[in-house]
Amino acid sequence: MPLLDFLDPQAVLPAMRVSGKKQALQELASHAAKLTHVSESAIYEALLQRERLGSTGIGEGIAIPHGKLPGLTRIFGLVARLEKPIDFEALDGQQVDVLFLLLAPEGAGADHLKALARVARVLREPGLIERVRATKDAAALYAIMTELPKAA
Repeated sequence: MPLLDFLDPQAVLPAMRVSGKKQALQELASHAAKLTHVSESAIYEALLQRERLGSTGIGEGIAIPHGKLPGLTRIFGLVARLEKPIDFEALDGQQVDVLFLLLAPEGAGADHLKALARVARVLREPGLIERVRATKDAAALYAIMTELPKAA
């Protein structure tokens, strides 16, 4: 089973062009709406609401915007690599160029937190983020994000 089994092959944006945080969240919501059949505005509002609590920029150029939504039937992930880094008000002050959108059903409870922790762990795998930044190919980006870590 892939490590990020909630990432769909169509939910990979290898070269997203945005000029700021709100535009990035809007683009993520737009793509997610097409794949989840949940309203784009509902997704965008959930993401904005979460960002108001504090930035989901976790540092080292990575952000994990997330939210819970009624009408969603399963945990959904989408990864985006930005063509140019943007200010995301990240904890370390660095600009962000890799976004992982995570959406969960309203009643997901601990599963949402477990998925969030899994995404953060995967993105912090040694060498993985460099590989993500080096590719502009959707299939390659999907493979990087879903392959099992090599045994030590």
